[in-house]
Amino acid sequence: MVKMKVKVVGLDQSTMVPVVVITDLEERGFIPIMIGAAEANAINQGLDGQKPVRPLTHDLLLNMLTALNARLDRVVISDLREDTYYAHIYVKTDAQEHEIDCRPSDALALAIRAGCPIYISEVVAKKALITNKAPEADSPKPIDDDEIAAFRRFLDDATPDDFLKNLQG
Repeated sequence: MVKMKVKVVGLDQSTMVPVVVITDLEERGFIPIMIGAAEANAINQGLDGQKPVRPLTHDLLLNMLTALNARLDRVVISDLREDTYYAHIYVKTDAQEHEIDCRPSDALALAIRAGCPIYISEVVAKKALITNKAPEADSPKPIDDDEIAAFRRFLDDATPDDFLKNLQG
């Protein structure tokens, strides 16, 4: 598994669909994942550390886990099939661990709020991680150094507020 972090939430410029960009910890590779507007907002609120007056869905889920003496241990984006990502959250109690299927956007929104690690499986890394390394036989074509540098500059300058304006507009 590859440990990841949420870098930014924005809009795909060609489709105007919200996208969350996750990167490895060294920011040598990234994966853009298309998500819904509500999920983009939930992830942005988590990134900004916003605490709503009343709990929203992801806050409610974490409150329920706490009330049940359980904790979110990690989330894993586990598969990519037919352009759809699949994820699992791992919830631990004193007695056992539960693996629960969910959408990647929900997993990321929960992980940000819980402060738990985010991973992608080797399957997802092989199929979707965009890096500047040499390609393997069945990997997607890597992007060149200039493209990586340009994308990093874009991510460095972009803020969640920049994208939130487009989501709400």
